[in-house]
Amino acid sequence: MKYILVTGGVISGIGKGIIASSVGTILKSCGLHVTAIKIDPYINIDAGTFSPYEHVVPHITDAIQEWVMKQATISVDEDGVEPQVCVIELGGTVGDIESMPFIEAFRQFQFKVKRENFCNIHVSLIPQPNTTGEQKTKPTQNSVRELRGLGLSADLIVCRCTTPLETSVKEKISMFCHVEPTQVICVHDVSSIYRVPLLLEDQGVVRYLCERLNLPIEMRPRKMFTKWKEMADRSDRLLEHVSIALVGKYTKLADSYTSVIKALEHSALAINHKLEVKYIDSADLETTTLQDDPVKYHEAWQKLCSAHGVLVPGGFGARGTEGKMEAISWARKQNKPFLDANSTEFNPESKHPVVIDMPEHNPGQMGGTMRLGKRRTIFSSSTSVLRKLYGDVEYVDERHRHRFEVNPELKHHFEQKGLQFVGQDVEGERMEVIELEDHCYFVGVQYHPEFTSRPIKPSPPYFGLLLASAGKLQSYLAKGCRLSPR
Repeated sequence: MKYILVTGGVISGIGKGIIASSVGTILKSCGLHVTAIKIDPYINIDAGTFSPYEHVVPHITDAIQEWVMKQATISVDEDGVEPQVCVIELGGTVGDIESMPFIEAFRQFQFKVKRENFCNIHVSLIPQPNTTGEQKTKPTQNSVRELRGLGLSADLIVCRCTTPLETSVKEKISMFCHVEPTQVICVHDVSSIYRVPLLLEDQGVVRYLCERLNLPIEMRPRKMFTKWKEMADRSDRLLEHVSIALVGKYTKLADSYTSVIKALEHSALAINHKLEVKYIDSADLETTTLQDDPVKYHEAWQKLCSAHGVLVPGGFGARGTEGKMEAISWARKQNKPFLDANSTEFNPESKHPVVIDMPEHNPGQMGGTMRLGKRRTIFSSSTSVLRKLYGDVEYVDERHRHRFEVNPELKHHFEQKGLQFVGQDVEGERMEVIELEDHCYFVGVQYHPEFTSRPIKPSPPYFGLLLASAGKLQSYLAKGCRLSPR
């Protein structure tokens, strides 16, 4: 197993995740099996849930190393082959107090797995003040020095900068950070993050990693990389726009929906459209807002009505609570007996609980009680739009993260009104996928399809939403789920 550790310095949010995923992309394009680990440097242990036998806890650094080695061997490819390379993104900034146990763990780890199986990519910032326009190297020098003081030496220094690095600046970083000039990589601001793997490739990152880690790579044209380059070029030429209204509770912080936004971008790019996301706070659509702040209320509804498509992230799994709003809202609109339709999370005494606690969930206890991880969903309808988008398969395996579910006892009431449950769990007890009859695209899923979305292979539920929003869904389905060539 080869390990590539990506650390960051100077500031947070420098782009470690993009560098880590870009390195993984170019290595995967070389035919390697690659996995990735994202570590947020925080330790959360509920000692009260341990059995008495579990209180002989190993040293924290040993525990971190053992966990990394275990996770690295888990296959993430459809063929089930064990990964050859593990790219580890260590969150935070070198020098942060919460990062210290993890930095020390990897200092020890590099000797445990041997030098030829471990390398460190350090991502740093090259500021360029407007007053002088000069690219400053001091923050990077200090960050690399601090990292070295903690026992890790950077093999590659990835410099984030506004404009391409000047040769003299590159040589200065090389001299004061004890690396060859070829080990100083420039990642300047580009039109799309999909161009970052191309930047790394052009600067010889694959060649360096191949030699440094003795990777079994043949330096030849690679089919996947050719597709990636074509996609990156296409992303710069998009002319048509498609707008999606994203309705949620946490829209003031766009990072809350990062995975959802990326999944939307993947699908928009696949149909050659530029994505515009209209963020709408769900509270602004309520009648109480009309009374308190009518301007905000009407602005929210104007955004919603002017969008080509509407996405409630929980409806696609991003937030377990919001995800059930579709069912509750729809039930309340049907007839009088369901006017008090609600969730037991909000009103345990509701006479018509459309959303209920799962049997294994203990109300009031939030930790460790979720239905979590990859689960199988069986399609019960051969005419399901979502089934066709998945490739007319009988079942799909998607990731779950929830503790509430649609009440199965009310299933027949929904289906009588045209809201069909076209996908259920293996036992047929949990409602996983809903579709509304005679609607261009009204789909809700219990799982998180955004987690498996990829730039070259977008998530089917999101892809369907973008197709429908652009008016292309019906022609796509009529052509056997094939896009017309541009």
